[in-house]
Amino acid sequence: MSDGSVAARDDAEAISDAQRWRILGVLLIAIFMSLIGVSIVNVALPSIQDGLGASDSDVQWVLSGYALTFGVVLVAAGRAGDLMGRGGLFAIGVTVFTLASVAAGLAPGADSLNAARFVQGVGSGLLNPQGVGMIQQYFRGAERAKAFGWFGSVVGVAVGIGPVLGGLLIELGGPELGWRLTFLVNVPVGLACLALAFLWFPKPLLHRPYTTGPRAGIGSIWRSLDPVGSLLLGLAVLATMLPFVEGGSSPWYWLSLPLGLGLARAWVLWERHHRASGRSPMVDLGIFSIRSFTQGSTIAMLYFLGMTSIWVLVALYLQDGAGRSALQAGLVGVPSAALAAFSSNWAGRRVMRYGRRVVVAGLLLALVGLVSSIAVVLLHSGGYVSEWWLVLSLAFIGLAQGSVISPNQALTLADVPLAYAGSSGAVMQTGQRIGTSIGIAVITSAAFATLAVSTWAMAISVGFGLIVLVVLAALAVAVKDERDRSRPSVGRP
Repeated sequence: MSDGSVAARDDAEAISDAQRWRILGVLLIAIFMSLIGVSIVNVALPSIQDGLGASDSDVQWVLSGYALTFGVVLVAAGRAGDLMGRGGLFAIGVTVFTLASVAAGLAPGADSLNAARFVQGVGSGLLNPQGVGMIQQYFRGAERAKAFGWFGSVVGVAVGIGPVLGGLLIELGGPELGWRLTFLVNVPVGLACLALAFLWFPKPLLHRPYTTGPRAGIGSIWRSLDPVGSLLLGLAVLATMLPFVEGGSSPWYWLSLPLGLGLARAWVLWERHHRASGRSPMVDLGIFSIRSFTQGSTIAMLYFLGMTSIWVLVALYLQDGAGRSALQAGLVGVPSAALAAFSSNWAGRRVMRYGRRVVVAGLLLALVGLVSSIAVVLLHSGGYVSEWWLVLSLAFIGLAQGSVISPNQALTLADVPLAYAGSSGAVMQTGQRIGTSIGIAVITSAAFATLAVSTWAMAISVGFGLIVLVVLAALAVAVKDERDRSRPSVGRP
């Protein structure tokens, strides 16, 4: 048994069940806060533009800046948590996110707001991989799947409730104060999370490192952090995501895409060299020989590439196509969010029994939701049904989300060594962030291109149709992984 596995056993057995679930509660509060920080801002953008006199480019960067810094620091932060202690990095991430929320809420202009959003993204990138790593650290077997089920429930609620909460805060605070409240609402949550972390996390807060030993010096930890590899991967992610989050403003941004691919190749070569030199790499590339990890990460990236565009398209259709308010557009997703929370918890309790079949079922539910939503939009354009029938069709999307995201995460990370739990989870999350950026850029562009020559109904149908193709690709990988799992000894290197 590896040192990481021994540490996992010791940590999981050294604390009581009550303390284990209290730790999870703290993690979920912080992750909920970071996800709300994304979804709540979507409905606040018009108010931000009016309140600060911001340009279209400034408003775009309110979203893009957060997404970029979040994606860039994920893997390096995950590895740092593996080496230096996940609890400490988690607390630092929550602190950075909370302080940046204060700065964003009090921003006097667009530039200062975007600077605060960049820092918010860093905080979110620091805390998220620690959450995944600590679930791996303190939970095993069916309990781990259950914990990831609660994780998925929080994701579903945060994504669904964010636009509604944003709409309510803007209504209550008015055009000048309302958008500021969408950032300041994070502050009491962040402070409560820090207080509970110091109260409930095992002492010392900086947990024992797993890969360098308990007496490792600063120099050893620094070398294991692999600063060259961290820089190469961070620049690769930045260059790859940049044209998709900002490419609409200038075609020159697209020149960074081949640069990003070249940097990714350089990172792989460096990691191989670093390991061959007898040093601990930033990411053990051997994890990609674990089929369950590679195929599960592919499923996650494809799922996020397609499915995250759904709520963007729905918001555009209901507000610009059907003339509904931002609050009404947000309310459409509430039943879906509730069902996502329910199905995630249900699937988390059963995923170890049924395996990847749970994910396959979830992807099939997604296809039902997409096809039925296309039918509703087309029938509404003909005057046959109300657009509120989307509440029912999108309910299948909520069931799909709960059945795919957290069960897939539990299965994908099941065979990964604990010593790389943070960095491998961050690799998976980075793929999701890149998939989200590419998907939203490509799918919304296709919808707007269709709108230029046709109707809103046809534009949304084209966008949903592209998502169907992506989900079918994810389904093919999930079916393959299920077949691989039915063979003996498959899924481990």
